[in-house]
Amino acid sequence: MTSTEIVELRRVIGQMRHAVSALRARYGDVAAVQRLANDVERMDIDATELVDLSTPRQREAPRVEREVVVVPDTPYDESLWKDADDEGLGGYRNRS
Repeated sequence: MTSTEIVELRRVIGQMRHAVSALRARYGDVAAVQRLANDVERMDIDATELVDLSTPRQREAPRVEREVVVVPDTPYDESLWKDADDEGLGGYRNRS
């Protein structure tokens, strides 16, 4: 996107913001006006992202620390499940 296009886009977004403000003054804070205001705000955010994309800079993926957790294929010890209930299924025991 060229700088002329960016300037024009920003100008038009400013005009839309002004028009939505006029609508809000006339109709109040009704749902339709709120949606229009959100749309204008979203366009402004998207335009900012386009400006950021058009400026060349060195981008590097963030470094993420990863920990490998090994889960064994062997069966679990049955004593781990002693006195455990499946929530929502009524449990294993009859509580009489």
